[in-house]
This record gives sequence, structure tokens and C-alpha cells, in this order.
Amino acid sequence: MVEFSVWDILRNLLLAARWTVVLSLIAFACGGLVGALLLVLRLSRLPGADRFVAAYVQLFQGTPLLMQLFLAYFGIALFGINVSVWVAAPLALTLYTSAYVTEIWRGCVAAIPKGQWEAAQSLALSFTEQLRYVVLPQAVRIAVAPTVGFSVQVVKGTALASVIGFVELTKAGGMISNATFRPFAVYGCVALLYFALCFPLSLYAKSLERKLHVRQR
Repeated sequence: MVEFSVWDILRNLLLAARWTVVLSLIAFACGGLVGALLLVLRLSRLPGADRFVAAYVQLFQGTPLLMQLFLAYFGIALFGINVSVWVAAPLALTLYTSAYVTEIWRGCVAAIPKGQWEAAQSLALSFTEQLRYVVLPQAVRIAVAPTVGFSVQVVKGTALASVIGFVELTKAGGMISNATFRPFAVYGCVALLYFALCFPLSLYAKSLERKLHVRQR
């Protein structure tokens, strides 16, 4: 039997961790884009737009991410479409992320005083101009901290992609554990790597929140 040192285990896990980072970045970037479109749609006051976005948010917030991954991977295949894990995992995580991000940003927009909207209207600005020049610049400053904080949940959520065969940090940990028969060492390293990815994001979110609080006082 081949002996694996702790360095061998850690080195292989580090190689797998890059796919966790890649998947997190794809989910966060695409989820942010979809979330921004949903936010604009919700603020547009188009008939039925608010109900549609609210139903979308309830659907993806009210169902487990694990089920969404199964549906993206196995459900689409029922229609005769072959879906790879590199399509299913980013798709499910994008939809999941967008539902939370659009709610975070909606709350930040709602925190802008009504007088700001009225002032923008008094200047005869269109709806798009009100968002671009008056509301969004103020809302973005409020949204940065909670958005960065939510990115931690996205990173941890990528671990569930292992159930559909996506080889990221958790999946690699299971494979290495089966090969080395050293689950404690392997999953200990997996936990440390997740901590190394998430802890700096948590600290950054708290730092941004403190700075924002000081500026608002």
C-alpha cells in the first residue's frame, strides 16, 4: 500500500481547492449579474414584476441548495439534454446566489430615504437616471459589507456540488480519504482550507461594516 504523508494529502487538496475558488467566483459573478437584473426589474414597477421576483426569491431561498443541484444535473437530463457537472453546478449556484443577493440589495435600496427619490424626481430625472445617479451610488456603499459577507456562504455552498460529482475540495477530500484510509487527517486539512478561504472574507466584511458605521455616525 502506498503511504501518503500529510504534505501529499495537503498538496492534492490544494489542487482541488482551486476548483472551489473557480466555482465560487463563477457563482458569485453570475449570481450578482442575475441579482442586479432582478433588482432593477423589481424596482421598475412593471405590472407583475414585483410578484415574479418575489416568487423567484421564495423558490430558491425556500428550497435546499442540494435539491437545486440535483434538479440542475438530473432534471435537465430528463429532457434528453446531456448536462455536465461544469454546467449544472455553476447554474444551480448562480440561481441560488442571485436569489439572496437581490434581496440583500433590495434591502439596501429600501434603506435610502424616500426624500432622495423625491429629490431625483424633482430634477426631472428618468427612472434609470434616478437609479444611476442618486439611489444606486448610495445603496452600493451600504451593500458592500453584507454582499462580501454572503460570499462566505457561496464558498461553503460549493461543497454540495460534490454530490453530483464535481471534483472540488470536499469531493477530493472524500476520494483521498478512501485512498489513504486517514479520514481524520484528510478532513482536518479540508476544514483548514475552507477556513483559510472563508475567514479572510469574514474579517473583510466586518471591517467594511465598521467603516460604514463610523461614516454614518
